[in-house]
Amino acid sequence: MNTLPQLTDALLTLEERVAVLTLNRHDLRNALTGSHLIDDIVTTAEWVNRCEDVSVLVITGAGSSFSAGGNIRDMAERGGDFAGDVAECSERYRQGIQRIPLALQAVEVPIIAAVNGPAIGAGFDLANMADIRIASDKAKFGETFLNLGIIPGDGGAWLMQRLIGYQRAFELTMTGRIVEAAEARELGIVMEVVPAEDLMPQALKLASRMASQPPKATRLTKRLMKMAQRMELKDFLDICACFQGMCHNEPEHLEAVNRMMEQMGRK
Repeated sequence: MNTLPQLTDALLTLEERVAVLTLNRHDLRNALTGSHLIDDIVTTAEWVNRCEDVSVLVITGAGSSFSAGGNIRDMAERGGDFAGDVAECSERYRQGIQRIPLALQAVEVPIIAAVNGPAIGAGFDLANMADIRIASDKAKFGETFLNLGIIPGDGGAWLMQRLIGYQRAFELTMTGRIVEAAEARELGIVMEVVPAEDLMPQALKLASRMASQPPKATRLTKRLMKMAQRMELKDFLDICACFQGMCHNEPEHLEAVNRMMEQMGRK
């Protein structure tokens, strides 16, 4: 199950239970449209859920950008994902970029976005699909759709207000202004800002800490965290009881308990 999928415009590695997906179209500033990155991201998300050897997924960009989002040249030419009449264009969104939020929402392991540079438009939204964002001091963020006379067609209006609240998300969306890394930290968009050279070491350090946890319990906990956002407490507790019963019957639980007892005995 640990055979890596074949990707076209992204690079994928797996080491010590941490998978790293690197968007690798720096010639396009890692634009999600006008490339094969949509397929690569969706393929990786589906593979992560099938591969028991993965406990954490890190997403970053090659080159100077995290992702420029939509390909503006295609927009200007009414080509690629933006071609056709209303019905055709709508279907291209459903069968194209909207596959990303659905795929990443279903990922059962923690996702860390290591934002190495500008994350603009759909690239900003891609970062917001992660569970945690760590930014380089060279990162910038912009919900810039209105600047182009379009709406956040990839779910950005749903994502950001759940991350930083309606009022702040509304302001960023309606103004389309660019947010520097330091302000992004103040707004709660990113958890941490680090020097560019420390970005991947810091992201991998956090990923490794998460990956050291019992893998099956980690996946169940991620699912619970997502369920908690949309369930009533009583129903949620019923699911917790079921998942806990599963955990208590897993060998990894007894292994973890025995390790803890050994550590306590040494003190």
